[in-house]
Amino acid sequence: MRAAVEKMRAAGAHPEAISAFESAYRRLESGETAMLPSADLESAGDVPALEDLPDADPASALATVVQIKLNGGLATTMGLQQPKSLMEARDGRSFLDIIIGQTLALRRRYGVDLPLVLMDSESTREPTLRALERHPDLQRDGIAPDFMQSVVPKLDADTLEPVSWPEAPALEWNPPGHGDVYGALRRSGMLGELLERGFRHAMIGNADNLGSRVDARIAAHVAEQEIPFLMEVVQGTEADRKGGHVARRIADGRLVLRETAQTPDSDAESFRDYRRWRWYNTNTLWVDLKVLADTLAKSDGVLELPLIINHKTVDPRDGDSTPVIQVESAMGAAIGSFPDAALLHVPRTRFAPVKTTDDLLVLRSDVYEVSDDLEVEPVAERADSLPFVELDKRFYRLIDAFEQRFPDGAPSLREAERLVVHGDITFGSDVRVRGAVELDAESPTTIDAGTVLEP
Repeated sequence: MRAAVEKMRAAGAHPEAISAFESAYRRLESGETAMLPSADLESAGDVPALEDLPDADPASALATVVQIKLNGGLATTMGLQQPKSLMEARDGRSFLDIIIGQTLALRRRYGVDLPLVLMDSESTREPTLRALERHPDLQRDGIAPDFMQSVVPKLDADTLEPVSWPEAPALEWNPPGHGDVYGALRRSGMLGELLERGFRHAMIGNADNLGSRVDARIAAHVAEQEIPFLMEVVQGTEADRKGGHVARRIADGRLVLRETAQTPDSDAESFRDYRRWRWYNTNTLWVDLKVLADTLAKSDGVLELPLIINHKTVDPRDGDSTPVIQVESAMGAAIGSFPDAALLHVPRTRFAPVKTTDDLLVLRSDVYEVSDDLEVEPVAERADSLPFVELDKRFYRLIDAFEQRFPDGAPSLREAERLVVHGDITFGSDVRVRGAVELDAESPTTIDAGTVLEP
């Protein structure tokens, strides 16, 4: 641990970031586990729904709200080395363009400040700030456009020493997960600045989830009920069985987030029981900034969250490189740090993250429509049932290959139940998918323009 800490000091890490890493390292070394056995948990119970919240005066409800988007990720899963938020989402606009458009529309409509603040990483900051220069009307006086998440040393899986990789030293580090957002807000001075300027609540979400938009009803609900931490959740379906669900810990009655990595092997079947656990994390959170500041002040800036121990190789593209451990945490896990935390049942329209090109195809299709205020939502008839898409990873996983096979845009999926593609297939213009369609091609194939695909 001393070697790892010295490495962080030499790199100029903030003392509180070092303290957070030391805490995580000690827990890792002692064998602490974040396991949450089903026997220790019970269902979170009934949850209020967004649709049942009363209308609120937006100008009043949003007057002290700030929007924070996590923007530290590169689109490496899709083969790009650029901020994921700068990738085209649809209609020639990037995720960031749409988020900015939504923010500016809310400001115009309700006469509120509503700052947009990004949590960047070393990899995303420079290109993101360049992109923000195209939107000078976005900036709020005195509030920086972003703050930085920290990085920690990757640890040799055998020795727990900081790993060395001279041919690419940048690969010796990893971000400590989205759970770093709370400490990073304080370390950067952003938390204090927002409070000083009168902002009391933050909506925190992922930049790749365009459904995650500021809603005045939620802002008013959080303020009126004095909720320190609220997680938006969706009701579980079979598709959510591998996702993180929320339960109540029997010992103290607190809500906790349980991920796959926190589930004992003996509870694997229980973990997949979406009917029992019911509520699934959308990774959109509402946080009382004053409560957060007070909580962090009591612990010298370190919010101890359950450890996520990721086993990888130092070069993720080289499976033969040195095996490492990456010590991380999830921001949703902070729900267990606030005794009066709460859940809110939201519709699936608020939970549409783009993690793969499968998701991207649905987002770019006619299943979604974009309003004048750049609100991106499914068309009315598909609001509760998005089509299932599974594209052959050999030919569609990387964004360049994906674009080549949809040169004229996404096919119509409005009447589709499923689209599963095996093989190398290029889609012409105005292709329509109806019902459940599965395609197989043993050699490169093109579907002619105007084709209607049916079972």
